[in-house]
Amino acid sequence: MSDRDRIVEDEAQEAAKRGAMARLVEARPFFLTMAALLLFLVLIDQVSAVAAGLVLAATIGFFALFLRGPDELPVRLSSRPPPSIWPETGIKRMADALPDPCVILDRRGVVRYANSRAEATFPIRPGDPLTFRLRNPDFVGAFDRVAAGGAAEKVQFLERGATERWYLAWFSALEPAGGASDRSGFIILIFSDLTEQRVSEKIRVDFVANASHELRTPLASLSGFIETMQGPAKDDAVARQRFLGIMHDQATRMSRLIDDLLSLSRIEMKAHMRPEAPVDLTGVIRGVVDALEPLARDLGVTIETELPETPLVVPGDRDELVQVFQNLIENGCKYGKLGQRVQVTATPPPGGRGGPVVTVRDFGAGIPAEHLPRLTERFYRADIQASHAQRGTGLGLAIVKHILNRHRARLLIESRPGEGSSFTVAFNVAFSGASLPAEGKSRDVSYI
Repeated sequence: MSDRDRIVEDEAQEAAKRGAMARLVEARPFFLTMAALLLFLVLIDQVSAVAAGLVLAATIGFFALFLRGPDELPVRLSSRPPPSIWPETGIKRMADALPDPCVILDRRGVVRYANSRAEATFPIRPGDPLTFRLRNPDFVGAFDRVAAGGAAEKVQFLERGATERWYLAWFSALEPAGGASDRSGFIILIFSDLTEQRVSEKIRVDFVANASHELRTPLASLSGFIETMQGPAKDDAVARQRFLGIMHDQATRMSRLIDDLLSLSRIEMKAHMRPEAPVDLTGVIRGVVDALEPLARDLGVTIETELPETPLVVPGDRDELVQVFQNLIENGCKYGKLGQRVQVTATPPPGGRGGPVVTVRDFGAGIPAEHLPRLTERFYRADIQASHAQRGTGLGLAIVKHILNRHRARLLIESRPGEGSSFTVAFNVAFSGASLPAEGKSRDVSYI
């Protein structure tokens, strides 16, 4: 028996009880007269007391079960019609007016309505069970308790996908009109996105941990030079001038480190938000190459470009993509300067599928294979001395990785010692790596 049939049957039984009591009350004068007559017959020994009692009980039962008033309809017809399985227009309008994703469910967990925000966030359609899309045990348990008549509940859960998203789900029963206490109403489900809050908490913790670790060395250096200048070198003008230069370099290093940490924090904060503005990659790369020409000239490096005449447009954030290619090309100039040239090539989507592919290649010393998988970790340096000599913070490739993740792109790193390195950015909205042609020799490869 379905929930609706049970509800109707319960209502019919309650209506029958109320009708029987009403008929007995209306027939009270008749019962009193009959009881008096039977008592008289018992007193004159015409009828036994047991027989009189049975006759009175049978008469009362007959009135209660079989007789109806002229205005009284059959119990089944007088009960309320079964509740609709679809919400009314007022409930739908309420859901549409909410600023958050909202879903209206029946007591079995079937979606009966979803506002536009819910449909955009989750592929939910009316008529589908909610568990087809959301199967978190805590989430399902909260719904079951509310659907069984429990109080409103809220539960936090993690939705895994291309990026992790945290939600707060709030369940509450919508009681039928008239304040009825049966279980024929709907369940309202409202989602609140907690992703940004969770990310900001993690970023704050990571920032404090990373900053305290990386700033300790330059701060110790500054403190040591200040003590020296206040003590033994107080009157040594030459030493004081040299120490001030070193202190300036350390302060500049701390400034760069803090700038990179803040930049990484801002990018992580927006990791779940996909940029959609059209950006021409050829224009971005030309602008970056022009800006880095003075640096390349000072390092004795030539930047060679091979770009198509037609624009290569991707959905993205122009400033962030400038930062990606600036980091990659600048790294090629600094760490691959022994090869004296850096090649930057951009090609349309291979086979007409996916997105454009951009490769930055240097011809320097290359990177040992054991370092490739960890190059995009924070503060990881394949060559610590070279990184410090080039005033690197160890955050450049970590920033590149996070920006590309947000842009639905992947970073492919290839390198062989003595032959240089290539960093390839493959744009693909499906977050699948592009298939790049082999170049003859086997090379160490790392997908980030």
